[in-house]
Amino acid sequence: MSAEDQKRIAGEAAAQLVRAGMTVGLGTGSTAAWFVKALAARRLDVRGVPTSEATAALARELSIPVVDFDSVGRIDLTVDGADEIGPGLSLIKGGGAALLREKLVWEASDRCVVIADAAKQVVRLGAFALPVEVVAFGHKTTANRICDVLAELEFSQMPRLRTKDGAPVRTDGGNLIYDIACGSIPEPARLADALKSITGVVEHGLFLDLADLAIIGTPDGARQVEP
Repeated sequence: MSAEDQKRIAGEAAAQLVRAGMTVGLGTGSTAAWFVKALAARRLDVRGVPTSEATAALARELSIPVVDFDSVGRIDLTVDGADEIGPGLSLIKGGGAALLREKLVWEASDRCVVIADAAKQVVRLGAFALPVEVVAFGHKTTANRICDVLAELEFSQMPRLRTKDGAPVRTDGGNLIYDIACGSIPEPARLADALKSITGVVEHGLFLDLADLAIIGTPDGARQVEP
């Protein structure tokens, strides 16, 4: 079974958790798109809070009412993908460059469900490069500060500015992304705290103690994993 089929299975299973009347956080990326499509097919009376402009466009195309994040207060359920799922449902997210908006929505949600294909579940985080969102102003100086912090934590890898077609990738908020190919992150919480303390860093892609449930698509169907 292909990874795309596994993503579809996970997205469709997660859509069954949604009930009429809910305010639902809509994640970003290829796996989250399967959830949005499955949710639209159920034709429930719900409203969506998208985590990116791309997801907002997809939701509108599929006739899911989209509401402004600031107008909703709390969110009943958020469903989103991940680049890696580690022990205790620790996550690396941000491959789609929406990590800041995603984390804002996740932290405002009563329940967060991560969906993924089976290959995303790992024994230790770090094989997928960790995204760090920084303000564009002085971003090279911020990158140097990130280097200093990584050295203090005994990481040998340095941050790399994410580009596409020769130009820096911009988030929906106009920020830039630096990726850190850590290889292995033995203490995710320690790295998360250190990165967040750097002036110029807006957010990082470590999502810790946020996911309440993972739904993994497998050739045998959807498998649920709790922290």
